[in-house]
Amino acid sequence: MTLMPAPPVGRSVTVKVPATSANLGPGFDTLGLALSLYDDLEVRVREQPGASVEVRGIGEGEVPTDETNLVVRSIRFVFDRYGVEFPGLELVASNLIPHGRGLGSSGAAIVSGIMAAKGLLEGIIELDSNALLSLASELEGHPDNVAPALFGGLTIAWSGEHGPQHKKLMVHRGVSPLVCVPDYTLSTELARSLRPVSVPHEDAIFNVSRSALLIAALIQSPELLHDATEDRLHQNYRASAMPETVALVEELRGHGHAAVVSGAGPSVLVLCSDPAERLVAADLVAAHDGSPWQALMLAVDFKGATVNLHPAKSLA
Repeated sequence: MTLMPAPPVGRSVTVKVPATSANLGPGFDTLGLALSLYDDLEVRVREQPGASVEVRGIGEGEVPTDETNLVVRSIRFVFDRYGVEFPGLELVASNLIPHGRGLGSSGAAIVSGIMAAKGLLEGIIELDSNALLSLASELEGHPDNVAPALFGGLTIAWSGEHGPQHKKLMVHRGVSPLVCVPDYTLSTELARSLRPVSVPHEDAIFNVSRSALLIAALIQSPELLHDATEDRLHQNYRASAMPETVALVEELRGHGHAAVVSGAGPSVLVLCSDPAERLVAADLVAAHDGSPWQALMLAVDFKGATVNLHPAKSLA
C-alpha cells in the first residue's frame, strides 16, 4: 500500500486535555466527568526520523521519552490507520494530571495523541468527533474516560452497532467538584480484576436507579447528589485494595457529602452541591486521620480537548 505523504516539516500543534473522573459512583463504565486539571502538549514535525519527548511536571523522569511513549504511540496509531507516512516528531508534554490516581491520565495521554494527530493531519485527513471517539476508545479499551476528555462536561458513553457513542450533558452550575488525591497509586488493572463476574439482581436494579437519579442530580437537582452517588457494583469489591480511600469516602458520606471513588481509584471525588459545601468537605479532608490527601477544588471542564495548528517554530 502506498502511503500518503507526511505533514510538512515545521508544522506544529498545541493540545490541551482535561483530567476526568469515571463512574461517579453508580455509573460504572458509563458516566464520566471532565475536570479543570490539564495536560498540555506541543508537537512539531522535524526532518530527523523517529520521535523524542520532553516531559515536564507529572511523569518527568518516569515515563518513556522515545517512540514507546503512549502519546507518540497514539499519534502513530492514527497515522497508520489512515495510511499516512509517520513523520519525525519533537514533543514537549507539560503534565498536571496525576498518574495512577483514577483521574484519567492514560486516557488523557491517548486523547492528547489523537488530537495531536488530528491537528497534524489537517488538510490531509479530516477527523470528526465520531472518528476521534472510535480511535481513542480502541486504544483505551472503553470510552468512559476518553469521552469526557474529548468533549468535556458530563458524558454518557456506550457501544452500539456503530461503535462507541456518547452524549454530552451540561452540569448544573452549582455542582462543585472536590478531588482528593493521595500520595500513593493504584493499578487500574488490579482494581478492575477485583470485580465479580456477576452481581445480584437487586444490586443491578439498585445501580440502574441511582445512575438515572445521578443524571438528574448533576444537570438539574444537585441536592440529590448524596443519594444519587450510592453504588453496589464496584466500589465495595475494590475496598481491600484501597482501605484509606474507602475510609475517607465513608467519613465524607457520613457527614452528608456525595463522595465516591474516582475512576478505579485511589483518588476520591466529592460532588458538592455548591461552593460552600465544598469548603466544609475540604476541611473534613484536612482533618482526616491517616494518609495525607491533596484536596483540589476544581471546576467542571465544559470544553474538552482542544488542538491548535501553529506556524513553523522551534520548541527549544
